Amino acid sequence: MSNRLFVTYKPTNISSNFFLSRIKRRYGVRGAGFSGTLDPFAKGVLIIAFGQFTKLFRFLRKAPKKYRATLWLGAYSPTLDIEKVESVELIMPFAPISVEIATKSFIGDITYLPPRYCAKKVDGKRAYAMARNDEEFELAKITSTVFDCKVIHYCHPFLTFEITISEGGYVRSIGALIAQKLGFDGCLSALERLCEGDFVYDGERELNPLDYLDMKDNQYLGNIEDIELGRVLSVDNFEIKDEGIYKIINNDTLSIFEINENGVEYLLNKILLRS
Repeated sequence: MSNRLFVTYKPTNISSNFFLSRIKRRYGVRGAGFSGTLDPFAKGVLIIAFGQFTKLFRFLRKAPKKYRATLWLGAYSPTLDIEKVESVELIMPFAPISVEIATKSFIGDITYLPPRYCAKKVDGKRAYAMARNDEEFELAKITSTVFDCKVIHYCHPFLTFEITISEGGYVRSIGALIAQKLGFDGCLSALERLCEGDFVYDGERELNPLDYLDMKDNQYLGNIEDIELGRVLSVDNFEIKDEGIYKIINNDTLSIFEINENGVEYLLNKILLRS
């Protein structure tokens, strides 16, 4: 079990790091990591890897991501969730068509500010830590692609919607923007991640990472010991010589390379595919 990839389901009211410590104790492992932090109040899909497989996170096909969120219309919270609700304005219900139009208006590329209470770093500090200390700071705007955004249920003042968004998107911010579109404040009262790309929860079933790597296969036509020993490689010895990122499988080990204008670069070498 030294190398393992699977999807677990994080419950609410627990940090992703603390939940990972539970997973490590349950499986009796030390080297483990997760991809895509979920806020403590959020629940849902969390990709876990043990051993060398933690090095594969940046290569996995884990976008776009799909969430189900419940927006509390009229509630103001600086965290954009129920952690710090400071005020609640009683507002009249909206016509269902108005809610539909507001929600769907965010489909496409949107540029917006991340939540002030987020894990982004500003001058080496986490934004949420600075916000909790009432420090002054500014976050840069980001651009996300919203592939789909639809109303699931509307029971005033709570609006439940599902959103499919590119990696790095902030659903808390999108929720607040939907509320602003309707003319009021709003924050999330619930958030669930349903999937990350091809990753869905299936009882922590062990996954084959080769099924989730977002790159083409290539073949090395030279002496395979060049790869095993980490020697400098020539583009001429690859079957596919076009620029790009490729994987090579040899004797149950995985190596990942980038071919670019400067030659061949090792991105990962000799990851054991079987324990």
